Amino acid sequence: MTNIKLTAGQIFPDITVASLEGGEIHLPTIYEGHDWRMVIVYRGQHCPLCTDYLLILKKLLPEFNAIGVDVVAVSSDSPEKANLQIGKINPNFDVGYELTTEQMKKLGLYISNPRSSEEADRPFAEPALFVINEKGEIQIIDISNAPFARPELSSILMGLKFVRNPENNYPIRGTHS
Repeated sequence: MTNIKLTAGQIFPDITVASLEGGEIHLPTIYEGHDWRMVIVYRGQHCPLCTDYLLILKKLLPEFNAIGVDVVAVSSDSPEKANLQIGKINPNFDVGYELTTEQMKKLGLYISNPRSSEEADRPFAEPALFVINEKGEIQIIDISNAPFARPELSSILMGLKFVRNPENNYPIRGTHS
């Protein structure tokens, strides 16, 4: 169960994870050359749907980057499990691992217990996608409780092209209280 409900327009939480490239990834930090960031939370090595999703992300990354959107993917996997899965993908984006249960709760994620030791060796996050704008605010938020319910990356790309066009003056949606 989640403890927090993140909302559109709020500042993205201050979370740092280990990077498969070495060092750390500060999730809300947008890399130079971009002014927005998309954070993909994936279930982990045990999830073939996640592998497929990350392969689609790899294919679409140049288009996200072309509109100023930096991308990072993160899971709760150990470095060994993360390397097994990411080795099949050879990503062109940063990948973080060992997202903790506390960090998952801070993001408002749905957390599942493994069905067996073959599935995972620890609780893991269900899929989520966050787009952070240049102010550090959550522009888009999608949190799922199941591996087969996540946004199509091509639709997210199409939407971001529209939102990022200054002529459209498109606000953060879902902020009515």
